[in-house]
Amino acid sequence: MANKGAYVQRQTQTWTKQYRASETHQIPSMERLIEWLPQHLPADQKTTVVHGDFRLDNIIFHPEKVEVLGVLDWELSTLGDPLSDVAYNCMVYYLPPNLPVQKGLQNYNLSELGIPTAEEYFEQYCENMAVPKVENWNFYMAFSFFRIAAILQGVYKRSLAGQASSANAAATGKLTEFMANIAWDFATKEGFRIFKSPSGSTSRNPTTRSYTTWSLLSSHRFSEKRTSTSSRDSHQSAQISHLVISPDGLSSKAKDLYSKLKEFIEVHIYPAEQELRNYQFSEKRWTPHPLTEELKEKAKSQGLWNLFLPLESDPEGKYGAKLTNVEYAHLCELMGTSLYAPEIFNCSAPDTGNIEVLVRYGTEEQKERWLKPLLEGEIRSCFAMTEPKVASSDATNIESSITEDGNSYIINGHKWWTSGALDSRCKICIFMGKTDPGAPRHKQQSMILVPMDTPGVTILRPLTVYGLDDAPAGHGELTFDNVRVPKENILLGRGRGFEIAQGRLGPGRIHHCMRLIGNAERCLTLMKQRVKSRVAFGKPLAEQGTILADIAKSRAEIEQARLLVLKAAYLMDTVGNKEAALEIALIKMVAPSMAQNVVDRAIQAFGAAGLSNDFPLAQFHAWARALRLADGPDEVHRLTVAKIELKH
Repeated sequence: MANKGAYVQRQTQTWTKQYRASETHQIPSMERLIEWLPQHLPADQKTTVVHGDFRLDNIIFHPEKVEVLGVLDWELSTLGDPLSDVAYNCMVYYLPPNLPVQKGLQNYNLSELGIPTAEEYFEQYCENMAVPKVENWNFYMAFSFFRIAAILQGVYKRSLAGQASSANAAATGKLTEFMANIAWDFATKEGFRIFKSPSGSTSRNPTTRSYTTWSLLSSHRFSEKRTSTSSRDSHQSAQISHLVISPDGLSSKAKDLYSKLKEFIEVHIYPAEQELRNYQFSEKRWTPHPLTEELKEKAKSQGLWNLFLPLESDPEGKYGAKLTNVEYAHLCELMGTSLYAPEIFNCSAPDTGNIEVLVRYGTEEQKERWLKPLLEGEIRSCFAMTEPKVASSDATNIESSITEDGNSYIINGHKWWTSGALDSRCKICIFMGKTDPGAPRHKQQSMILVPMDTPGVTILRPLTVYGLDDAPAGHGELTFDNVRVPKENILLGRGRGFEIAQGRLGPGRIHHCMRLIGNAERCLTLMKQRVKSRVAFGKPLAEQGTILADIAKSRAEIEQARLLVLKAAYLMDTVGNKEAALEIALIKMVAPSMAQNVVDRAIQAFGAAGLSNDFPLAQFHAWARALRLADGPDEVHRLTVAKIELKH
């Protein structure tokens, strides 16, 4: 048993070391707490046996009497200050109800439930222990939340290394910053006070933080309590994800990137669009246009490169720009205003999704051979999952096989809509097939890396989207005939393909939604310019009632979809892709249809010119319609939304 003295000091030192050992990025509130806690240690500490994880979950009650029969989970026990257990047990009062790590009581009407408020609970403790009210109660609450933040950081670090036992370790680990922010609120002079709200439930002091990471979570699943923004500087330095609805609210780093990106697109990309569109219909179209490669080098030299990797996949910013999903959403929307912009900034599909797969699941050898050149823009990639003979919207239907043969795997299958496969720069394919047909339904599939020059890989033809073949990348129909690749090309392991696919569906696929907002915004801009310059039936089109109605509808729909995109991105940042499943499905359902409607109105305002290659509208329309299938059919997303709704 540890020495009985200086319990809080020892615990602060212990958990500071634990946090430092698992730190992935700087969290300002943790830095402040690490400095503040040792300077505000309680002068008088009583000593008893401290449980260390004292909560109702660890208590066994008598089935008939109000009696505690036992207390479980003593592995954190030691001699120390009993108030730490009391404070730890009170944490639940300040947490929203559906946290993956701890279900909170925030927003419940405690009096109706017969649960004492935090103030009443504390008063009962002091009365039963015959002790006066503790003056530095806020310290004990700050200490409790600091400790849980350090624990969660360790969980998150283990999840990144693939060593976590819990399936939702990544999501719970992301709550580190949330817990640290609450701890710091308790620590500040104007921090939390325990007080009774009108409903009889315990709430936070409304004069303090009005904007934490949980402030705008969906009302039927999470707390809607809003707390106050910490300073702009702390947000900028720490990459804290807030629901920023305007580029003006971005951190200085993200705002600078936004400004540079906007200028680059307006100066270099818009003027080149007509030339690039014409090139797509020329005989040379399967060879990348030299101007595209030239603009890529220019973008890279300005630091406008690989902006897409979310912090969850690249917490140290080793590969990307270390932006949150919310920050990237604003930049991605800008790129979406031109069909050519994403590739120029190395932020285009399918490379973005494939890069993230390699970052998250690739071995060091796989990263060296394929990830590095992809990040440099030296090569491109494709993703082979969809098959012509089955409904591939259900990935468990795929029939392609991956068979073990000595030190190799033999691959056989027929794939189509493999975007990017015809590009001469495409050197690597991520192939999904079945390694274990007899395994449980979601453990049959595996993903494996297949170099495009491997014997047996045959490109049959490019498929077209409304007559567009999308050269030079194309959408390939391919066959894989006894394609042999080394065993070390498997990703993550046999039977892990569906797991990888689900992990890939979050950030990469919401990027399409982010870009669709840009598509729609550009089309509305072009529409407004057009109707101001054309006259029909004796007055400008801009004065025609139907045109005015179409402009108003388009603006409303764009704004609604943008807010939903930002909310989905925000939840992905704060609670993880799994907890954000509803919002991800919603925006995949909403954004393509919204963009299709807005583009269609713009085409109608342009007249026959809108159907031509003289403007980007026709291609925008084809792309929006294609994404209602490429990102999963609308029906699948509606089904997902309905199932989640019914659970609640």
